[in-house]
Amino acid sequence: MVSKRLREIPASGTVSISDLVSHLRAQGADLISFSMGEPDFVTPDNIRDACKESLDAGFTHYTPSAGIPELRKAVASMAFSNNKIHCTAQNVLITPCKHAIFMTALAYLDPGDEVILPDPSWVSYEACIKLAGAKPRYVPTKFDENFIIDPGRISEAITPKTKMILLNSPSNPTGSVMPYKTVKDIAKIAIENNLMVLSDEIYESIIYNGKHFSIAAMPDMFDRTITISGLSKTYAMTGWRIGWAIASESNIKEINKLQTHSISCCVSFTQPAAVEAITGPQKEKEAMVREFRKRRNLAVDLIREIKGLDVNVPKGAFYLFPRYDSKVKSDILCTKMLEEAHVAVTPGSAFGPSGEGFFRISYATSEDQIQEGFSRIKKFMLSL
Repeated sequence: MVSKRLREIPASGTVSISDLVSHLRAQGADLISFSMGEPDFVTPDNIRDACKESLDAGFTHYTPSAGIPELRKAVASMAFSNNKIHCTAQNVLITPCKHAIFMTALAYLDPGDEVILPDPSWVSYEACIKLAGAKPRYVPTKFDENFIIDPGRISEAITPKTKMILLNSPSNPTGSVMPYKTVKDIAKIAIENNLMVLSDEIYESIIYNGKHFSIAAMPDMFDRTITISGLSKTYAMTGWRIGWAIASESNIKEINKLQTHSISCCVSFTQPAAVEAITGPQKEKEAMVREFRKRRNLAVDLIREIKGLDVNVPKGAFYLFPRYDSKVKSDILCTKMLEEAHVAVTPGSAFGPSGEGFFRISYATSEDQIQEGFSRIKKFMLSL
């Protein structure tokens, strides 16, 4: 009875492993999980207090579908000051980040359309594209090139069916950050071929080397770009499910049609808290990024001591994507690692064909967990 389109979509690789970890822990297993992209910090006090105040004030009913005006204005102001995206509140739709990606796919992709996306890339992009009836067209990135997508390979992948280019920088799962020239060259390709761009920038504030560049800020790109971002990673607000899409007014209007027929609006009392997150003190956010940098450095040092593993130094996000020296398929290797070493990581194959031979580690956890987990991985790799 299940629809054909759903039968063709596998469950999320990251969520499946997280669910398995929760099940095993409930049975008493001593597990260390590097599987989920979730900061282990608590949402800062000022943000939680703002949410409590909105609840106490009875702010518990529907909001405008596109979000409260104060939040839309705050997002637009931040997008301009941080990323030079020229926009106003009317260009902002408040919605969960993943939902924004899903709605964009449904709003703009027809059966038979093709979407160019980096390989490897986040597990849910392919699912959203396929659920819209379109086809992902992977453009391989290379370990020796720090997984930076080559604009020349994008040009080679374009066909008459190509409708959209999907970008994610900083990248999940690789931690790569696109340099300015790459973003500029992709913008030129999009304009010359009349393509849309969906740019997922959820990790935009977690950068250790280099700088984040938004393709929507490039000349003549705003009207053809849907920029997606949110609060989950930067402010340790994964459970709040609040983010946004930034686009032209006409594009926002079209995407919001889907919002009115799906979730109606984001949770009301979280929206004043989101305003506080964006406009309030930023010291805790900055402290979290410094801590992520420390954890990255520790994780890279430890993984380089493990025979059979090689890794790039990620410039953003909070993931390592090590290459391993074995012919074992990544899903089998990660299952064995969970069963034998009690360490959960995500198989590289979940992120696309080029992910085979890799696995993803999230270092958004404590240094003690990183130390112990990498010790277990080291013993496991020696046993292969």
